[in-house]
Amino acid sequence: MDNNALHKIGYGLYVLIAQQGGKDNACIINVAQQVTSDPLQLMICVNKQNLTHDMVLKTAKFNLCPLSEEATMKPFEHFGFQSGRNVNKFENCEVELRSENGLRYLPKYINACFQCVVTKAIDLGTHTMFIAMVMDAKVLSDSPSITYAYYQQHIKPKPAVNSTAAGKKRWVCEVCGYVYEGDELPDDYICPICKHGKSDFKLIEA
Repeated sequence: MDNNALHKIGYGLYVLIAQQGGKDNACIINVAQQVTSDPLQLMICVNKQNLTHDMVLKTAKFNLCPLSEEATMKPFEHFGFQSGRNVNKFENCEVELRSENGLRYLPKYINACFQCVVTKAIDLGTHTMFIAMVMDAKVLSDSPSITYAYYQQHIKPKPAVNSTAAGKKRWVCEVCGYVYEGDELPDDYICPICKHGKSDFKLIEA
């Protein structure tokens, strides 16, 4: 199977924010969609490995914030490439902004905020699909929303020029741009930056 075909599907990129026991956390997701208009409901899918997933499952509420084209690589590195189990993702946030439901949202890089309450959770194996009522929503910027294609073309770092001995193969992570150098990429290799596996690496042709 050519996994690159999945890149042809239109994805947005979003910051999903939750809170549990006084702890704020957030992660990046790429599956969100309006599913009904009356009542207004959204659907999101979240990887079970994310701490934010567990928070949403237990508290049944979240904020969904579409990333805008004003975003740099910073929110992806901060909210997507590290775990809230190890770091406080909001510790150095320059401004603390909270919506009416008590959850945080970002002071920049996003163009809207949806305050949602979960009505149904569907187990999809590696992910959970959450169906949620939109309790409130507000526009924060006129900047267009980021698509996955825009992220790939304009935000994700390009592979660095090879600085090691000639002859070594180079494999680039198509998620974050990290480059692994070696004769072969191990089957169990995990990207040290974004934690994705071998299937998300591509051999860089000489």
